[in-house]
Amino acid sequence: MDFEVYRLSPSCDMGDVEEGNTYLGRVQGFASFGTFVQLNDRIKGLVHKSNVRTEHKERDTILVRVRTIRSNGNIDLEEVVVPSYQIQTVEKKSTSIQLSELSRKVGRTVRIEGEVAQIKQTSGPTIFTLVDESGTENAAAFVEAGVRAYPEVELGDMVRIVGQVMQRNSQVQVEVGSLTVLVGEEAEIVRLRIEKALDERSEPPEIPFLIESTVLTQLRPEMRKIARLIRKAVFTSQPIILRHHADADGISSAVALEQAVVALMRESGGDFESDYFLFKRAPSKAPFYEIEDITRDLDFSLKDHVRYGQKMPLIILTDNGSTEEDLASLKIARIYELPIIVIDHHHPDAVVDQYLIAHVNPYHVGGDFGVTAGMLGAEIARMVNPAVSDAICHLPAVAAVGDRSEAPERGRLLALVQETYTEEDCRQIALALDYQQFWLRFNDGRELIKDILNLRNNPDRHRALVDILVSEANLAIKEQLSACMPHVRRQKLDNGAHLFQIDLEIHAHKFTFPPPGKTAGEVHDRLCQAHAGEPVVTLGFGPDFAVLRSRGVMMNIPKMVRELRDEIPGGGVSGGGHLVVGSIKFVEGMRDAVLDGLTSKIAKVDVTRG
Repeated sequence: MDFEVYRLSPSCDMGDVEEGNTYLGRVQGFASFGTFVQLNDRIKGLVHKSNVRTEHKERDTILVRVRTIRSNGNIDLEEVVVPSYQIQTVEKKSTSIQLSELSRKVGRTVRIEGEVAQIKQTSGPTIFTLVDESGTENAAAFVEAGVRAYPEVELGDMVRIVGQVMQRNSQVQVEVGSLTVLVGEEAEIVRLRIEKALDERSEPPEIPFLIESTVLTQLRPEMRKIARLIRKAVFTSQPIILRHHADADGISSAVALEQAVVALMRESGGDFESDYFLFKRAPSKAPFYEIEDITRDLDFSLKDHVRYGQKMPLIILTDNGSTEEDLASLKIARIYELPIIVIDHHHPDAVVDQYLIAHVNPYHVGGDFGVTAGMLGAEIARMVNPAVSDAICHLPAVAAVGDRSEAPERGRLLALVQETYTEEDCRQIALALDYQQFWLRFNDGRELIKDILNLRNNPDRHRALVDILVSEANLAIKEQLSACMPHVRRQKLDNGAHLFQIDLEIHAHKFTFPPPGKTAGEVHDRLCQAHAGEPVVTLGFGPDFAVLRSRGVMMNIPKMVRELRDEIPGGGVSGGGHLVVGSIKFVEGMRDAVLDGLTSKIAKVDVTRG
């Protein structure tokens, strides 16, 4: 058996040195009476000249046995020469503490164990973001400016760090004295301990819904599952990308979740800017996860994975993600093993579920699109972080009004906030969101949106901003309708429905607010008022698209799209949406055939009056 030699880690002090043990040291200097040897940067002893066995020069490695530790702290050593030996590192004799305790240990040397969640190389030290059962904190290791410390450490490794707790820019940080990658049983013990604690910590609190709702009650198990997954992502420093449809419903849903996640990130520790580089909210122009969206998200994530050592993200889709139109993007996401959550109220296609880790949709429990994404997102946000409940309780009412919900939940949500926000207030906020997002394009407008939704505790600014945005939006809508309405064509269908058609390509202003879908909706509203109590369908179209709005006509737009795709070879038909509100794409040369086929199908469905 090889001779056992000990190496003292940088954090060890006199209490970790034992008489009789042999240590690996470094020659520090010489005197007439002997050789000074460093056992680590803190501890040194003397080899009397009578106990020196070989010749050395400064900084040579030397094996020394501890003969005596004197009461004044001096250490008497003797040189040891052996043909072979094995080295065992001695860590400071201390009990590991949890990351949540670091703020009470500033200035002291501690030992921590955790999982490496991020490795960021700065122009100075290497920053390791650690996660344990209690929180997230950073540890800084330095060899020389811009050089990676401990290059053997990888994301997901279980490590033991001994170092001094310091305060840097108002943030607690451990300055690494030693870092050891745990392996085998030792790593597994730490991993299981952290995993068990995180599972318990991630469990959402049991809280009642804002309102009574049979649909929400039936969806509660899946909503809790999503809240649990989001909480765990936060606690493990996994980045989150939140994609949402760029309308009032999608924005309300996403911003409610944003408020909950950002607040939880700040509470759980880590870098003071973690809510900016670990969380990204991004609007989607279409009500589905487009190839353009997944391309942007992957580009963003892969660059951060390489540059900053971040994990790949959890992707949350809200007010999109449920339909066949999402499939291509979901398949690409699977290649990179991206976990995806969907919170949606569009009519779902079961084929998407194989690509998702969780999916909340009212249709799964017999509900319909009247329970909007904003309602679902706000309730899940409250499960993620109940502390945001009061701040976001009006968001589902804004979503309900903005998405024209006729579900009983709409009235209950409006009643909940009526003392602060009237139905007209909610309608104006929803319009302001739609108008502002149109000009934001692909930007999230995080701070602007907060002001529109009155989330920054500045009601005067909120009111002034909403007033001007609503005024400008209404002026733009008025101008658009004055151009459109004279060109609306009316047709009475065999089932008694009124079909109104408008060519939005040649009879509407382009590249301005309202866009084609919103324009068709505004035209539809005027036509419904003019034909109160009668079944009405409004069909707005362009060279290669059509948008549908209906009242009292029991269509199934996703089903119509699938049938037209099969019935019109070369039509390039795709699209979907809700059952009675949606959009269709096709190739320009087949527009007449697609519109004729669509009209024929609308004429055959049931209608209601009153």
